[in-house]
Parts: sequence; C-alpha cells; structure tokens
Amino acid sequence: MGNSGPRTCIRFILNGHDVVLSDVAASDTLLDYLRLRRGMVGSKEGCAAGDCGACTTLIGRLRDGRLVYEAVDSCIRLLASIDGCHVVTVEHLTKPDGRLNPIQQAMVDTHGSQCGFCTPGIVMSLYAMWLASPSPSDATIERTLQGNLCRCTGYEPIMKAARTISHYGSVADDPLKQTYDEIQTRLDKLHDNRRVEIEHGGSRIILPANVDDLADAIATERNPTIVSGATDVGLWVTKDMRAISPAIFTGHLDELKRVTENDASITIGAGLTYSEAFAILPKHFPAFSGLLERIGGEQVRNMGTIGGNIANGSPIADTPPTLIVLGARLILRKGKSRRTLPLEDFFIDYKVQDRQPGEFVEAIEIPKLRPESRFAVYKISKRRDEDISSVLGAFHLTLNDDGRVETIRIAYGGMAGIPKRAKAVEDSLLGQPWTEDTVQAAIGNFAKDFAPLTDMRASAEYRMLVAQNLLRRFHAETEGAGEAVRLVRHPDSEAMHHG
Repeated sequence: MGNSGPRTCIRFILNGHDVVLSDVAASDTLLDYLRLRRGMVGSKEGCAAGDCGACTTLIGRLRDGRLVYEAVDSCIRLLASIDGCHVVTVEHLTKPDGRLNPIQQAMVDTHGSQCGFCTPGIVMSLYAMWLASPSPSDATIERTLQGNLCRCTGYEPIMKAARTISHYGSVADDPLKQTYDEIQTRLDKLHDNRRVEIEHGGSRIILPANVDDLADAIATERNPTIVSGATDVGLWVTKDMRAISPAIFTGHLDELKRVTENDASITIGAGLTYSEAFAILPKHFPAFSGLLERIGGEQVRNMGTIGGNIANGSPIADTPPTLIVLGARLILRKGKSRRTLPLEDFFIDYKVQDRQPGEFVEAIEIPKLRPESRFAVYKISKRRDEDISSVLGAFHLTLNDDGRVETIRIAYGGMAGIPKRAKAVEDSLLGQPWTEDTVQAAIGNFAKDFAPLTDMRASAEYRMLVAQNLLRRFHAETEGAGEAVRLVRHPDSEAMHHG
C-alpha cells in the first residue's frame, strides 16, 4: 500500500496544468468534469455511450516507463481512472499565437467540417494517429476514424485532411511532442505507489497500489464494482444511472497487462486492452486480427480489456467464444491463492460465472496453435465496427492424414445465455471426412445445442441460420472454396454481407 497509507485524492495533468481532486465520486465521468466543472466545452457530449467519438480526448500514461498517448471516449471514461495521467483536450491544440494545429488547418482547407459538432473529436482522433504515424496509410486513417461519426461532410473530405496533415507541419515541431520529456518527468513524480481511497457524497473509490493490494481490496470491500476499461461499466453509469460504489479501479495496474510466453502457450494479463492485444495475439492466432479490428473504434479498443470482456459474462461478448475454441484457461485469484479452470467452465448461466466471493480474473492462458490447425472467427453485426454482434462463431479444427476430423471445437456468442460450444455438432463431425456433405449433415444437430432467443438484435430463426452458415463458410474457406460457399439466406436480412 506504499509508505504513507492511502492517498485521498487523484492527481493528473490537464493540458499543461497540475490538478488535484478529492471531491470525486465513483460515477463521475471525465467529460462531465471537463464541461461542467472546467467549462472546457470543446469536447462534445453526443451519444454518452462511446459510439460517436464527439467527446474524444487524449490520455497520456506511462507504460513500462514510456509515455504513450491514446484517444479515448471521455463520456464513459470515469474520472477516477485518470489518476497519474496527462489529459489533452482539443483546447490544447491551438498554438499560443492563435495559429491552428496542422490537423485543424487541414480540416479547414479540405472542408472537412460543417456543423462542427463532431469535428473536435475527429481532430483529436487524427491527432493521436498523427503523433504515432505522421504518414499514415488509408487503412490506418480508416481504422482511426472507426469510432467517430460524421453526418455533415461524410468521410472523404476528412480522409483528404488526414492524408495532408504533415504538409502543414511536422510531428517533431508539435508542442506536445516537444514536451514529452517534461510530461514524463511530471507523471513519474505523480506515481507514488500508494493506494488511493476517496469517499465523497456517499461514494467510495479505491485505486489499489498493486495487484496484491487489489486482491486485498476485493476481499475486503462489500460487493465492489471492479472497473477496468469501463466500456461497459461506463454505460451502466450514463444510460442506467446505476450506482457503482464501492468502485475498485484496475486500469492503472501494469501487472495486469503482462504477457508471458513458453513453447506451449501464451499468458496475457486480464488488464490487457484490445489495442495492446492487437500487437500480440494476431502473431500467434492470425484470425484474431480481423476480430480485434471489428471491436468498436480505436477509442473503445484503447479502453476495453480482454479480462473485462470475459468477467462481465455477456452472452454476446466477442472474445470468450474465440478463446474457448482455443482451449483457453482462466487464472483466478483470491487473496494470495490462485486456481485455473477452462474458460468454457467459467460461464454457468446468464451473468452467472464460477467466481467465488473475493475472486477475480487475473490472467488468461491460451495454448498455441499446432502447425496443422485451422482457426477462424466470424462476427456478424449491423456495422463493421459495432461493439454488439448478433452472432459470433469461432472454429478450431485439425485433420488427420486421411482428411478426417481429428479435433474440432466450435463456439458461438449470441446463441445462448452464455458463450457456448456446439458440442452435438462437434460430436457429429469427429472422425468424419471434412467434406461438404458431412458438414451439411452435421448442421441438423444445431437444434440440439441451441434454442436462440428473439430480441431487438435478431430473431431466433435468423440467429440459427447465421450459425449454420458460418459453419458452411468455415468449411468452404478451409477447403479453399472461399467466396464460392453456398449460403442459405434469411429473407429479411443481408447480414451475411457483413461477415
């Protein structure tokens, strides 16, 4: 817990100024702080759900001793989580003499703004991109803008602006870039390795000093809300007006972001964000690349964590079915003791997991693929960058020398109250030749595995048809048929085009 007991305030840098706050509630958002308490209204309030990007700000934090800036949605970024960070808002971009930042000037010259509501968030997203990649490809620009909505100009003028930013100035001359060393030194001084405890307005906040302290806090507090990236908890606050106190924040703990590897497996900390995972998981599991790019926009990927996606227990979470077919195991911790269990056994019923009081997800161990493995994951949703999928299917197959199915694991999200394997389908395929006829015969067993619900996202009939089509697609692609796969179409949907 550090040398001097808990600290009773959060400390951060806002643009160029040091801030110390002790009047912070668990449900306070960064956006409300900026707009309501500081009068910094450049960051706009749009969706209050992390979807539109109008509230985008930059958060600079130390990662393994190195200063890194990322774009985040301040509408769902809880204020307590920015302890020890550098918050950069759109107000900080204009130079002291009034000249615009290169991104702002490029947006003006390419007519990338009309009403201007979305523009500050777009500028901040492009700013984060430009700092990391001064000469971005079109693919990088498009990925950067996934989390920003524009209804006035459309994206072509904004794309033109993004391509020409460096024509207006160099990253090396940017004021923020020139202050990296100074900001890093100031942030170093803010990290005192102490627990933070704040009680304000009937709310209680804890930022543990380290993972051992986290284990103590979870064991001690009564019914705490564990907040990692807040991409879901943030919506509990902004949409459901739900009380989350006492709240234990974990996003600052580098120990939960560790990655270790041996010959058989790779183990990732539960606090690893989607963006951080993108630099690691696709190297070992190539199909993860396409999936991670389909999870929200950059702002959401910079906040959301793999462990949070699992621990929340959503039946439509993207990573659990994918990890289940890979045979992943959870490392659960309570106090100083740990236990492991297969990820698929963690999910018992809707929002019910095999997690004891005081226990939390510390890490995920993922076996490496065998050279002959065939692994794929498909996400079906209304938009390519949508957080919520109607159906997600994951597949992992090995064949023997005779072309028969040696091992197969199939799992779906969105088909049941929990992420679930299609065991009856698997059993009907084991030992059989991997042919179109065999797959077609196995499809009749889906009804033994799933009885999907109808809700606002999709009907039961649609979900079942999509699940069957994804197995057909996996077979066709693993056999080289690619787009020649014969899919059965649902009369009310074109969703297979979005696979």
